Amino acid sequence: MAGTLYIVPTPVGNLEDMTFRAVRVLKEADLILAEDTRTSSVLLKHYDIHGRLESHHKFNEHKTASLIKDRILAGLNVALISDAGTPGISDPGFLLVRTCVEEGIEVFTLPGATAFVPALVSSGFPCDRFCFEGFLPVKKGRQTKMKELAEEPRTMIFYESPYRLVKTLDQFAEYFGPERLCSVAREISKVHEEHHRGTLSETAAWYREHEPKGEIVIIVAGKDTSRKLSKEISGECSEEL
Repeated sequence: MAGTLYIVPTPVGNLEDMTFRAVRVLKEADLILAEDTRTSSVLLKHYDIHGRLESHHKFNEHKTASLIKDRILAGLNVALISDAGTPGISDPGFLLVRTCVEEGIEVFTLPGATAFVPALVSSGFPCDRFCFEGFLPVKKGRQTKMKELAEEPRTMIFYESPYRLVKTLDQFAEYFGPERLCSVAREISKVHEEHHRGTLSETAAWYREHEPKGEIVIIVAGKDTSRKLSKEISGECSEEL
């Protein structure tokens, strides 16, 4: 009888965000696949999880997905985790899930942590319709993508490195307009969690003076939403005057 593949989210910062079910699944799994075994070992030790641990990351997933599929077909129950958050969301996982689905293997994804959801909800921008872009291309296709997104009416979500944050905000200001509203979430669920809100130009200027560190999520208001919110803010200011 074939085994099962479990996709298990892990905390993006605070270890208390781990769910009871996630702990149980990891303890019961025959094999745990981790993006970085050294990073995951800390989490597993914290929850007294001592299962077999192997690496599964972006540099080997093309080679190992088929092999793991065969092991699951042979009866192994496998749990996949990433360094933080939900596997498959800007992390390894998609190829393995697709391979298993094509073979008729049961795949269960546990609900759990992912950085962009709290960043989106805390932004104050509409959450009913949004598009997740993850990490933009660093070079090839970057400008083309930004030109396309300049007309996007939905709230947009991006992941970015702290080392490229200011440059990315400057480019957003160039393509989306300097007055487009944004919210930058940093170190979600960690001790120094921070949310900085303002226009793209204001936010870029702020981070030039305050060097960003840690994990970054950028939320940018959609074209129509940003215009509407700006008018509302201007109206409130006029009433106060």
